[in-house]
Amino acid sequence: MEVLKFFKRILTSPIRSEYKDSSLNMLLDKKQNHKKILNIYRIDKNNAGDFFSAPFHYYEGIENILDIYGYKSSSKNERYKWVKKIAANSIIVGGGGLLNRKSFKRQLQTFEKLASDNKKIVLWGVGHNSKKKKDFNNMSSYNIDIKKFGLVGTRDYSMPGDYVPCVSCKHVVFDDSYEIEDEIGIIFHKKTMKNKAVLGKFSAYPSISNTAEVEKIVAFIGSKEKIITDSYHAMYWSMLLGRKVAVIPNSSKFFDFKYKPVFSDFENCIAEVNKATSYTGVLEECRELNDSFYQKVKEYLDF
Repeated sequence: MEVLKFFKRILTSPIRSEYKDSSLNMLLDKKQNHKKILNIYRIDKNNAGDFFSAPFHYYEGIENILDIYGYKSSSKNERYKWVKKIAANSIIVGGGGLLNRKSFKRQLQTFEKLASDNKKIVLWGVGHNSKKKKDFNNMSSYNIDIKKFGLVGTRDYSMPGDYVPCVSCKHVVFDDSYEIEDEIGIIFHKKTMKNKAVLGKFSAYPSISNTAEVEKIVAFIGSKEKIITDSYHAMYWSMLLGRKVAVIPNSSKFFDFKYKPVFSDFENCIAEVNKATSYTGVLEECRELNDSFYQKVKEYLDF
């Protein structure tokens, strides 16, 4: 099955590339307006962290959401609607790891060009997400010029722009109280769920995937003293709840949150999670930073 998917991607790649070029060129050529507020980000309902990383879910005045991948739809009509919606509205891009990632490079560079021509575009809670190990804990610049945008808040503490951690901290699920029932819990990224060797290694511990519903993931975190994960949002949400976290990093994104987990690997994480710090006040701080940024967004986009 995986082989068939690989060859299908190879065969359809030139067609998808044509779709992408057509959509982005059409967007650049189209007259830009600022009728309402549109939130564009990666809409993945099978990844709770990504899905709930959009300010649309938490703040009034943001009219709708749009998938950043819509520009490569096989439907010409859907691609046209994608372009039309962006051209008609002021844009909030984010959140999520949209920077320094090939999958989103062309879209972000197009938004940069539009912003340079006075299109009102806000970056909210975006962050770098390089898979290159040389960039782990060593990211010094973004793959776009964020100075071209009217207002910028990134989830990367050491990088330029306002520091605005992921807006998923505003989810009401964090208002609940949770009782610790187990010492250690494992939260696997959906790709790791395909690795039988890793799953077998941790079969004695309670575990969950980042594809589960946000309520289930957060309740799972809340019932554990320590969390081991290779999911960014599982790390983040664990810190919001004051839990100790050991991270098995698969991207640069893990290294630039303000509060540090223990960085480890699947061989040593059970022992090393004991070295992790339980932080306090993180939830309140992250919510306050997002609320403050929202006021800036309202002023800039005039709504």
